[in-house]
Amino acid sequence: MLEERESKEEKIFVLRNIIEIRIPKKDYEKLSSRYSKEYIISNYENKRVLNKVTGRELVFVTKESGIPLFGHSAFGIIDRGTNLLQVRCISGCNLNCVFCSVDEGRKSRTRKTDFIVDPDYMLETLREIVNFKGEGVELHFDGQGEPALYPYLEALVEEVSRIKGVEVISMQTNGIPLNEYRISQLEGKMDRINLSISALSQEVAKKLHPGYPLKKVIELAEMIANSKIDLLIAPVWVPGYNDEEIPKIIEFALKIGAGKRFPPLGIQKYIPYRFGRRTGKSMSFREFYEKLEQYEREYGVKLILKPEDFGIEKRPSLRHPFKKGEVYSGRIVSEGRMHGEKLCVSNGWSVAVISQSKIGDFIKFEVLRTKDGIIVGKEV
Repeated sequence: MLEERESKEEKIFVLRNIIEIRIPKKDYEKLSSRYSKEYIISNYENKRVLNKVTGRELVFVTKESGIPLFGHSAFGIIDRGTNLLQVRCISGCNLNCVFCSVDEGRKSRTRKTDFIVDPDYMLETLREIVNFKGEGVELHFDGQGEPALYPYLEALVEEVSRIKGVEVISMQTNGIPLNEYRISQLEGKMDRINLSISALSQEVAKKLHPGYPLKKVIELAEMIANSKIDLLIAPVWVPGYNDEEIPKIIEFALKIGAGKRFPPLGIQKYIPYRFGRRTGKSMSFREFYEKLEQYEREYGVKLILKPEDFGIEKRPSLRHPFKKGEVYSGRIVSEGRMHGEKLCVSNGWSVAVISQSKIGDFIKFEVLRTKDGIIVGKEV
């Protein structure tokens, strides 16, 4: 669980293959004569904590930190007014996809900070929100990055599967961090895995995601399809890149038996976002759905999906205290997810604020966005 190595200037520990702790070597050598390495790791104040995969600063979100799990898009819980709750335990990705909507991966130009949520804190908060939502809740593990990088995933999934009111547990993943053992640990608790496969040709896969282990992901898809976990294959259709791959992916999904309880495929349209990566052109929604209709007729499988296909229905959402355009006060508690941004706590919610102020400062900010309970502001 704990690896250690050294650089020229630092003593480096890696916890659970994701949490990288760096301590100046001179300080560590002085302290190690008096304290255990576990004590030093926990109590040394000037250590750097990084996401090993992305190399970015990693902020621990615990109950003691005072950082709420509602309000931010990069971590915590997102409630969009249905019986589905998005559960975001970690940010950061092991891939650098050319079409990434959130510019994730080690080569990101916009992301500055990653977050990881304490599993006990997440569990406690999920119990409260599921109780509010009622019966028939789906917990969907996703995020700005790869959810399977979360080192406490299996333990948390086991615990949330016991929460009264949780009917479905699902996850979006590129599959690379998973293996046969981890799949076996999730069986009987996780109901569906949405597996991102956007090409079956190694040449095309490399163009979409440099360094992509296609053979491993294909084997993983077959493994999931043969397990108790349902499989939904979720390619992103990027015009000019993988047009010829889409029918092959449909055939592959049907061949291996994806979609026992849920639809076997969830084909996503590539959409260029403001802070995402842009590549090629995006087809219109009309053209996209016309092509899906054509493939539906050709393969006899439903591809144009609706919330009802997953049992998703409208439910009251947790109310937040913010109004767009109004000014609020709050305290900056960490660096923000993106450059030029800070994480602020205000009125019991987490808020992403465009600000140049320092951690610990109290600021006033104007609310720019409140949609789906994701709060964004700008310091005034």
